[in-house]
Formats: sequence, C-alpha cells, structure tokens
Amino acid sequence: MNAVKWRKTWFQVHKWIGLTLAILIIPLSLSGAALVWREPLDRLINAERYSTSGTALLAPETYVAAAQRVLASGERISDLGLPERDGPVTVSAVGAQAPRRGPPPRTIVYLDPPTARVLAVAPRSGGVMRFLHVLHGSLQVPGIGRTIVGWIGVAMLLSSMTGLWLWWPSVGRWTKGFRWRRHRNTDSNLHYQMGFWIALPLFVLSLTGVWISFPSVFGGREGGGRPAFAPPVAEPAQSVDTVVARAAGVAKGPLRSVGWPTERSADWTVSLADGRRIKVADDGGVAVAAAARKPGGAARWLRRIHDGDDMGIVWQVVIFLGGLLPAGLAVTGAIMWWRARGWRAKVAARG
Repeated sequence: MNAVKWRKTWFQVHKWIGLTLAILIIPLSLSGAALVWREPLDRLINAERYSTSGTALLAPETYVAAAQRVLASGERISDLGLPERDGPVTVSAVGAQAPRRGPPPRTIVYLDPPTARVLAVAPRSGGVMRFLHVLHGSLQVPGIGRTIVGWIGVAMLLSSMTGLWLWWPSVGRWTKGFRWRRHRNTDSNLHYQMGFWIALPLFVLSLTGVWISFPSVFGGREGGGRPAFAPPVAEPAQSVDTVVARAAGVAKGPLRSVGWPTERSADWTVSLADGRRIKVADDGGVAVAAAARKPGGAARWLRRIHDGDDMGIVWQVVIFLGGLLPAGLAVTGAIMWWRARGWRAKVAARG
C-alpha cells in the first residue's frame, strides 16, 4: 500500500471515529477539563463548606460530638479528616446496612476548625463536582459505563495518531504544517492547528485513561476486587481522643485522618501528614506502626498524570486544554464533514 492509499485509509478511520463518538467525546472531555480545577470549583460552588473562621484545631472528640448532633438516626461515623491548609474539618458517616448494589451512601459533615460549628451537611454522592466525576468516569451509565469510557479512550488513541499523520503535509517540507492558511476555511485551519498541538498530550491522557478503565489488562487491581462493605462499630470502646493520644506515643507529626474500627477490623487507623499510619486496637488501646504504603509505582504515577494531582501548574494547564480542545476538534471536524458532503453533492449534480 503506497502513501496515498495509507493517507486515505487513515483519513476514513480518523473521520468516522470523530463522527461516531463526537457526542460522547464532548461531555467526556469537558468534564475532564473541569475536574483539573475540582478544588477551586468546589470552593466556588459550595462556598458555605469553606467559610471557616481560622485554622486553629480543637480536640478531635469535639468535632465528633458536633457531627453526631446533625447526623440521622442509624448513621455511624466512619472517619474524621483534618485540613492541610485552610479547609474545613470533615466527619464522614455511613448507614449500618449495606446496599444491594454499589458503595453505601455516605454523609459528610463540614465543620469550622476553630469552633466546631457545622458549616454544611451533604451526601458524598451529590453535588455538581460528584456529577462531573461520575460523568467523566462512566458517562453516568451504571454497570458498563466504565467499559464504554475505556473503549472511547482506545478510539481517542487512534484518533490522535491518525490525526498527526493527516496533519503532516503530503507535499513539501513538514514545516508547511504550521502555516495558518493551509485551507480557505477557518474551521479547517483551526482543526489542523489544534489537532497538532494537542496530539501528544491527548495520546498520553487517553493512554492513562484506558489504564484506569481496564486496570486488570495492564496488571493492576481487578475491577471487582473491592472488599465487601463492613459498617463502622456503633459504640467503640476507645474514644477518638484516646486513640490519637495513643498514636502520638508511637509517632509524632501533624494529624490528617482517623478511621473508625469496623465490624470486620477492630483497629482504629490514624494517618499522619507524612503518610505514616498507626493502628490502635479498640479493645486494649495498643498502638503499633502500620506497614508504610508504597508512595510510587506505575499505578500512582499514571493516575497523577491523568488527574494532574501534584504535577504542577504547567501540566494542569496542558490537561485542561486536553479537555477543551478535543471538544473543539469534534465540532470543527463535523463542520468539515458536512461541508464536504455539500461539495460532493454539487460536483455530482454538475456531472
């Protein structure tokens, strides 16, 4: 097959991927772009959760008592989270009964650090940011949505590679590809230029997205490997203040979270800011250092690359554009296809 035939083949692949998946690529890309700035957006949308009066912290038991006064009957506290900077203290609670499908409903109580005043009470599964997260991960389709998103990622891998092939000028020097007026139509010029500059980042984001959707294919954790739900203990033997004090005797450092014992595991889990964890037995209060979690690994790096967490502002901007530009490519590509149909109809009519 010569170069001309290859170009025609890749053009058909590229065209039909774009036309077939455009209606799915647009919400997937735009939601991914928004999630790059999820914390600032959450602060903007849910300002009441972040209306704190300071950063000074009280005893953990004070926050637990304040949260218990607003939780519904039957809800059990599962963990306490302390802010890293100027955010709220959070107390999470779940019901005692496991749902038939999916994770149990979780309620989060947002508290003012210096006063333990309740700022907001909200379900973890609700809100705009949660909607965007589920939309990006599964297109809001229960069951098979994650698989659909994974195959869209495979299609976007092919689209980015074929698009780069088609961008490359077939005649003359390759630098001609950077010229703005390669075509007389603005949408075509936009499509070529946006496609070139986003091709490599889009390839990386699509590849990491495919890994997240199909971890078992790449040697990661099986999708169905999540342990069964175990409700937190209704009335622990140790108070949270006692647990934190026992943990401090093993390791010093800023506290980040405390996990309650469950009906499967009778140990509290105290996590520090540097990643260390201490297990405290609920029956006897004995505290021991837990095995350190591995900070690196391919899985962690691929997730960070895809989400932009702790990757710096430059890569976060690249990811943001990697979400916006595919939506623009879908629109400009559809316009180019529609105009080509009209042009062919006119040529056929003249013939």
